[in-house]
Amino acid sequence: MSEITTVGLDLAKNVFQVHGADARGGVVFRKKLRRSAVPEFFSKLSLCLVAMEVCGGAHF
Repeated sequence: MSEITTVGLDLAKNVFQVHGADARGGVVFRKKLRRSAVPEFFSKLSLCLVAMEVCGGAHF
């Protein structure tokens, strides 16, 4: 597996979309995560840039 350098996280109320990319922009993974699984998922990743996109209802 390629080294993950960038993670895109689309925040929502309950199910988040996560996309990991390598240094060349190639897809390393795409996942759906429930809100409760997000902290554990990120605790296992090595250092990387995280970009977040928020949907209009994410704060409810």
